[in-house]
Amino acid sequence: MLTQLRDIVERVARADDLNLALEILVSATCSAMNTECCSVYIANDELDRLDLMATQGLVKNDKSVSLGFNEGLVGLVSRTAEPLNLANASAHSEFKRMPELGEDVFHSFLGTPIIHRRKILGVLVIQQRQQRQFDEIEESFLVTLSAQLAVLFAHTKSQGLWPKQTDHVSHYTGLSASSGVAIAPIWWDDNQPKLESVCPASTLDVDDELERLSLALELAMNDFRRLRKRLDNDINKETLAIFDLFTHLLNDPMLRKDLTAQIQKRDRADWALRQVVESYSSRFAKMSDAYLRERAQDIRELGQRLLYFLYNGEAVECDWQQPVILITRELTASMLASVSKEMLAAVISMEGAANSHAAILSRALGIPAVMGVDLKPEALQGKLAVVDGYTGDLYIEPDEQIIREYRQLQKEEFELSRLVEGQLDKSTSTQDGQKVDLYLNAGLSADSNIAFNRGVEGVGLFRTEIPFLLQHRFPSEEEQTQQYRVILSAYRDKSVVMRTLDVGGDKPLPYLSVDEDNPFLGWRGIRFTLDHPDIFLMQLRAMLKASIGLDNMEIMLPMISGIKELDDALLFIDQAYGEVSALSKVPLKRPKVGIMVEVPSILYLLPQVAERVDFISVGSNDLTQYLLAVDRNNARVSDVYDALHPAVIAALKHIIDVSRRYNLPVCVCGELAGDPLGAMLLVGLGYRSLSMNTSNVARIKYILRHTSSAELSQIALQASQCSVGDHIRIMMEQYIDNKGLGGFIRAGK
Repeated sequence: MLTQLRDIVERVARADDLNLALEILVSATCSAMNTECCSVYIANDELDRLDLMATQGLVKNDKSVSLGFNEGLVGLVSRTAEPLNLANASAHSEFKRMPELGEDVFHSFLGTPIIHRRKILGVLVIQQRQQRQFDEIEESFLVTLSAQLAVLFAHTKSQGLWPKQTDHVSHYTGLSASSGVAIAPIWWDDNQPKLESVCPASTLDVDDELERLSLALELAMNDFRRLRKRLDNDINKETLAIFDLFTHLLNDPMLRKDLTAQIQKRDRADWALRQVVESYSSRFAKMSDAYLRERAQDIRELGQRLLYFLYNGEAVECDWQQPVILITRELTASMLASVSKEMLAAVISMEGAANSHAAILSRALGIPAVMGVDLKPEALQGKLAVVDGYTGDLYIEPDEQIIREYRQLQKEEFELSRLVEGQLDKSTSTQDGQKVDLYLNAGLSADSNIAFNRGVEGVGLFRTEIPFLLQHRFPSEEEQTQQYRVILSAYRDKSVVMRTLDVGGDKPLPYLSVDEDNPFLGWRGIRFTLDHPDIFLMQLRAMLKASIGLDNMEIMLPMISGIKELDDALLFIDQAYGEVSALSKVPLKRPKVGIMVEVPSILYLLPQVAERVDFISVGSNDLTQYLLAVDRNNARVSDVYDALHPAVIAALKHIIDVSRRYNLPVCVCGELAGDPLGAMLLVGLGYRSLSMNTSNVARIKYILRHTSSAELSQIALQASQCSVGDHIRIMMEQYIDNKGLGGFIRAGK
């Protein structure tokens, strides 16, 4: 049985197109199950019907055959999402006779739904002349086959190869990385050498390969400097720091040492490069933290650029005659900077993530970008397309109606941008005068795409683990001090909340890896640093030294789950403060200390926490994940992750209520704070400090300035009484629509 199942699925998967795959499916199923008829129906959601796509046994001519979702036994299987096994199908009350199919000769009927993540994709049916119920083994076989087909069908649908359900255009979906709308022809770029295509190769001339590597490093260094200079007038200096990062990595002695060592083993330069880059990037790729995981792409980009210069001389730029939508396998910052901004209408990347440096640069340049689109680009070259950077949608050869809609959206978008940017420098106060402080989340200075200090009160979350993860050793106290001093100086006279080292478990250091079965609940955050007081004290001293004379640094402790952890950490902070104060010639201001509220246990210990700390920050991402027991990076359960889940709302209300009772300042620094609906709900619950990515600041500021805190409080009260997250979302959307701000919901998606 298992062999037959595997054979059918493999044959279907190998088919060149969907129609052939379905013909193979019905034929192979009939053969495997020794039945006389097999048919497959595909769900057409736009027209509320099930289309007969392939059959062996029924009469199917050129005329299309369909059943409504409320029609026939096939419709019943779709509605109930359960198998239906009948000995005499025509005797069932839901049976619909369709003489043109010639099915009157078949009596027994077994239909199973094809379901992927709760969505009906189709129905698989087998029939026989004999009046009998199919046995348990046969039913089990068909149910198992349908479950395996569902994965194949879902993949086909994501590629845009699903049968056209109306006369509309081909449609693909990815992850929105940079908002905006573009209408232009497609340009498919596949000319860059691919690091993953480099094969193992050795050399007899080590010196020649070392010379090739040295030249490539020099060319890449000059290229990054040239690209930085080219964009100098287009974006702010903080975003330009992306290219400084690449220059820094190229100068990293450990990287050069590893590359040289690999070549000295007689590996050819390109093969050595691939091995070293993959080793470096894999450390980041294994991390669950989305921000850190996406740093792996920066390492790969550096490798790709070096490979280019190993194979070529000077960089060659594209010379397009009109704006295009660029499709590439993996978008890089170098690629974006190499193309004239006026010629780049939008970018589509088949790989990559929304927080990569290429995505950050796209937002800074105002270029719509969509990542992770599963498509076959070779056939799309030159075709007119629409990119919706808000939703992550791509439409190929759209009709006039779609083009008109997006032209109108472009006009509205321009007006929207003009409105929000025009109010960026104003304070964030609601219509009834309630002030809300907005802060930034950051990890590298390159995370900014608006000028530092503009429109924000400071940094609500600075991730200090980046220097630790980029090296082959623990950064020295002096190295850390210099790095922290840069960010503190950039926000002179504004607060910067620095989170202590949050590594271990799912974010292993390359030089201190830990293998755990359940890293999310493992040796991470404060648990790691308390077990390594030498590392912890070194970092605390570096933070304190960096703050001397600036006095704008606050310390935040991650992953606190109990009071003993907090007390132990506070003792180390006292020790570090005493050591730095004793050596400092300038008076050292004692920093405020707070904790990240992300472990559910700490919700019940907030009164004791309030006695010990100066503030708390709510990490809504991890708090939601732990409350709902769902890994939001796991595609199988990602739909269960809901930031507006009633339990999450109840937890947020509990936190703000207790914080007010004990006069404990509180800020939300998770993704919820940067979402229009989430920000409004948080303000309604009583939160007055929100920290978010820079791309969200202007929009959130504008929305809050055009809403009333009193009205938001009423909405939040109603939300706290809802039992389903979708009901909360609908209620919030209705409110923002009534305010005439519906476009901001779209912009936030």
